[in-house]
Amino acid sequence: MYRNEFEDLLAWKTKKNRKPMIIRGARQVGKTWLMKAFGKQEYAQTAYVNFESNKLLKGVFEEDFNINRIITALQIETGIVIQPENTLIVFDEIQEAPGALTSLKYFYENAPEYHIISAGSLLGVALNRQTSFPVGKVEFLDLYPLSYIEFLNAKGQQALLEVLKSQDWSLIKVYKNRYIDLLRQYYYVGGMPEAVLAFTQEENFREVRAIQKRILEAYEQDFSKHAPHEIVPRIRMLWNSVPSQLAKENKKFIYGLIKQGSRAKEYELAMSWLIDCRLIHKVSRSSKPAIPLKAYEDQSAFKLFLLDVGLLAAMGDIDVKTLLEGNAIFEEFKGALTEQYVLQQLKTTKEINVYYWSAENATAEIDFLVQYDHNIIPIEVKAEENLRAKSLRNYVDKYGPKLPIRTSMSDFRQETWLSNLPLYAISQLTSL
Repeated sequence: MYRNEFEDLLAWKTKKNRKPMIIRGARQVGKTWLMKAFGKQEYAQTAYVNFESNKLLKGVFEEDFNINRIITALQIETGIVIQPENTLIVFDEIQEAPGALTSLKYFYENAPEYHIISAGSLLGVALNRQTSFPVGKVEFLDLYPLSYIEFLNAKGQQALLEVLKSQDWSLIKVYKNRYIDLLRQYYYVGGMPEAVLAFTQEENFREVRAIQKRILEAYEQDFSKHAPHEIVPRIRMLWNSVPSQLAKENKKFIYGLIKQGSRAKEYELAMSWLIDCRLIHKVSRSSKPAIPLKAYEDQSAFKLFLLDVGLLAAMGDIDVKTLLEGNAIFEEFKGALTEQYVLQQLKTTKEINVYYWSAENATAEIDFLVQYDHNIIPIEVKAEENLRAKSLRNYVDKYGPKLPIRTSMSDFRQETWLSNLPLYAISQLTSL
């Protein structure tokens, strides 16, 4: 299975002023696999340590940060003679060893010749517990579930993928139904590596759903195992409310839907915990489409999305026939899956900041507002071929953006005031 982040790691490996790398991402998005696969492909040997299972090595980092001493301990534990020029050192679940996290600073300052990659599913949670962090001494790489582009690659659809990247819209149109069929499969399977791998091997939708349910159960177990005991019930309630929040016509998050009478302050810690674990994405409202969007962020209005569209379908118990063939009863949730899909693809695009916009009087709303390359790009999302874009029209008339986007199942077309970008081609947004 190929991940786009391989290219980022290759660039990191050859940097002159290379810093230790930290890969951030939720549990089971493929961080361990990526680190090991990169080590196998690019190095003679990999010295791998998992601090969640190796309690003994944690103590080594509690004494001091003498690099020679640390390397000796790593060699004893891994059985590998570590040579800077041909060995990749991997620290997995690094949040379980605060000293190991701090040591990255000393590796960078005193022994930059070593190649070190680390990862931690609960790193954000650990940092909120006042763990010492080597600010400015590390690099970050964010890993998400597989994108639709990576899904096509995993399915062996390299030819379709190349056509999509070429932006030959007339040829893309010829194979439109193929792209749409694969997109609907992706809505169900999602991008969790285990689910994608199982689907590419047998195309068994039932097995995919069983895997997704196991992943969801593992996340729920994480709530009890790692979160402060007093907020676990609220984490569960907030987490399980996300599908119903997205199923609403207005997808703005409403605390009262979690439990009648609920208020923001009761769920702030629970939400922060889920965000820190990268299990949910928070997309805030921007009161004004101006650069930087961050300066106009409305903290009181936001949408919450899950990390993966397949997990959202699993939480909603959407059966495969309904998703692939369509059903009138399914119409509202189809919009939720489509927005989840688009947000998920936008998050995998580097150097993009994602918000949404709504008018003060709530008469118009733009699903996503993207800041990229000194431009603000409004994106209106349509689940099918519905080409009405009343809110986008109002936005364009008011603000006159350079590149208004409507994304739908319709073909690519450049109109006088907007571009229609097919949902299956949303990855091409930044190259338009």
